Amino acid sequence: MDIFQLQGYAYFGLVAFMVVILYSYIYHLYSSEKKGIKDFEKYGNMALKDEITDTPVEKISKDEKN
Repeated sequence: MDIFQLQGYAYFGLVAFMVVILYSYIYHLYSSEKKGIKDFEKYGNMALKDEITDTPVEKISKDEKN
């Protein structure tokens, strides 16, 4: 096994790993939106409604800890 074959296997493994991460993140977004935990679609308007006088996407209470 030469270095080029090893690089090919490593590249394929890395790409496969990244695809799994991407699809798990997409699943997390859709499942949390379906459960009603967070609505990610309203964050799409942040680029369109970015004036200083626009209302915020979410209200943040002072009692909420991050």
